[in-house]
Amino acid sequence: MAITSANQLELLQTAEAVAREKMIDPVLVIEAMEESLARAAKSRYGAEMDIRVTIDRKTGRATFTRVRTVVADEELENYQAEFTVEQAKQYMENPEIGATFVEEVPPVEMGRIAAQSAKQVILQKVREAERDRQYEEFKDRAGTIINGQVKREEYGNVIVDVGAGEAILRRNEKIGRESYRPNDRIRCYIKDVRREVRGPQIFLSRTDPQFMAELFKMEVPEIYDNIIEIKAVARDPGSRAKIAVISYDNSIDPVGACVGMRGSRVQAVVNELQGEKIDIIPWNEDTPTFLVNALQPAEVTKVVFDEDAERVEVVVPDEQLSLAIGRRGQNVRLASQLTGMDIDIMTEAEESERRQKEFAERTQLFMDTLDLDEFFAQLLVSEGFTNLEEVAYVELDELLVIDGVDEGTAEELQARARDYLDAQNKKALDHARELGVEDSLIAFEGLTPQMVEALAEDDVKSLEDFATCADWELAGGWTTQDGERIKDDGVLEKFGLSLEDAQDMIMTARVMLGWVDPADLVAEEEETETEGEDGSDVADAEAEA
Repeated sequence: MAITSANQLELLQTAEAVAREKMIDPVLVIEAMEESLARAAKSRYGAEMDIRVTIDRKTGRATFTRVRTVVADEELENYQAEFTVEQAKQYMENPEIGATFVEEVPPVEMGRIAAQSAKQVILQKVREAERDRQYEEFKDRAGTIINGQVKREEYGNVIVDVGAGEAILRRNEKIGRESYRPNDRIRCYIKDVRREVRGPQIFLSRTDPQFMAELFKMEVPEIYDNIIEIKAVARDPGSRAKIAVISYDNSIDPVGACVGMRGSRVQAVVNELQGEKIDIIPWNEDTPTFLVNALQPAEVTKVVFDEDAERVEVVVPDEQLSLAIGRRGQNVRLASQLTGMDIDIMTEAEESERRQKEFAERTQLFMDTLDLDEFFAQLLVSEGFTNLEEVAYVELDELLVIDGVDEGTAEELQARARDYLDAQNKKALDHARELGVEDSLIAFEGLTPQMVEALAEDDVKSLEDFATCADWELAGGWTTQDGERIKDDGVLEKFGLSLEDAQDMIMTARVMLGWVDPADLVAEEEETETEGEDGSDVADAEAEA
């Protein structure tokens, strides 16, 4: 079939029809036709020729042209699509390198194979355009709720028709054992949209915590209007959930607004989540207070907050222990997810036993090191002294407040503590030197003899070794693996070294060794401060707006 024998307007009509059916730009369809016709022409004239086809957008007339490019003599490789300056003079006046010569060639006769090939090219281009349109439509909808219709179920995964394409609800994203039949209506949360070779992949979820947050946004107008904010969500899908809310209007109770009249608002969310029980908790910027709220309905008598380790010890009455932990640890697990902290729960009896044990250990420490009787050692512990350093270097007045301690006794206590510490320091340094520690590390400011000994035992024996350490290797830290926080022990962690102090000491060592230019550090600090000020200005401007 010759292209000239076909109705030229039929090309435009076909392009319009395909574009309308697939909801894509007609120009993309015409460009696909031009490429397919060009491929067919190359199979007729030769694959090395640069054949191009242009379809007139008004008349539908297809023009076939051959393009040749002027190149330098030494760069001539394709004699069918390129020619030298000398060769080009036959066709062009004053040819320059990079110029092109275009000449029209007769239309090709499209046989059955060429026509089939052209059809495949057009279909492929149309599919790509359709995929691009779907991706552009859904990429900005991630994080929102969508209604769809179940098409089929494959190996436990549900394929959902979302209008302009298909989405997948994996079996691990379904609530409990819920099942669906074809044509069932379903409401899901768009968790992710990815561009892949086989087309855009839209991943849905019904177990994601944000699904519940978005449902509350739909049911509670105050959340939609930003009068109430959802600060945190934790879910055990299909069983129980906790949601923390705060109100920016003192006249509106955030918990009451989310519950609704006779529980109508929260019940609508519960029904969508297959009967999942929801605890609505008032959020508080004070972490211990928020934690007490998060552990409801259990009562909490005491909270010990370790900010560095992001851990919390919670003390509850003996009879409240099972309630605080919850069935299979559900209540404390959800509270931990909600606050973002690890929670250790103990009873009042366990906490009392631990305090008594610590009291006994500290008492024994002072008895052994300061040669005191039990009563006097207990007095020191009762006044809050926990180690020898506090006794040795505290202001004398703080010892004089202890009953029965006069100035002479206080001075004697400090002298004994200092003598013992000096002996321990000498012993630690002697051991460190036996292990091969260099004087450069011993003299480094901020390291005690015990720290130097601990470093030597960990094979850190010079200032160079110390400078190559990471901050967490010294101060310890936490690593999250598979959603579980794992403790990384630090060499100097037992001495109370913080992560910030470890960073400063390592950087100081690197500066002393000439590895880092102090000027670069100053420039980085100034840049960080500038960014912080800019961020504050932006935040202030947003707050004023």
